[in-house]
Amino acid sequence: MMRTARDILNDKGGHMVTVAFDATVHQALTIMTQHRVGSIVVVDGEKIKGIWTERDLMFRALEEGFDARTALLKDKISENLISANADEVVYQLYDKFLGKRIRHLLIEDEGEFIGLISVGDVMKANLQQKAEEFADLNHKVSLEYYENWKQIQAER
Repeated sequence: MMRTARDILNDKGGHMVTVAFDATVHQALTIMTQHRVGSIVVVDGEKIKGIWTERDLMFRALEEGFDARTALLKDKISENLISANADEVVYQLYDKFLGKRIRHLLIEDEGEFIGLISVGDVMKANLQQKAEEFADLNHKVSLEYYENWKQIQAER
């Protein structure tokens, strides 16, 4: 069975790490480090305004006079929210990651954001799926499977 974004979220837990829209870069980085994540969802109350990623920090750090303790997220967050439907399968998710050249993707269900996944989450899910398919195929070509199949055919 092809794994979907919903399956990936269920495996990892749908909790999104968030930070307030008016937070500083330093505050966001502190939360990201505590949770060991590469991106954080920026919220204004209950509304998702954008995401902040390691890549955003990299570009921002090169700006003249940049100070993480005073720089506000709201001045430079990624507000162009790219998302995928919860029912999209691994290959569709890969297509978005590669086509949009992004590493984090919001997942939505019925118009509501329900989680955030990374390209690493999708890679892990794909490897698990392939391992299951390989184990199933390995079982089907085993002598035991063949002997059971022969017995079932003989009984018919």
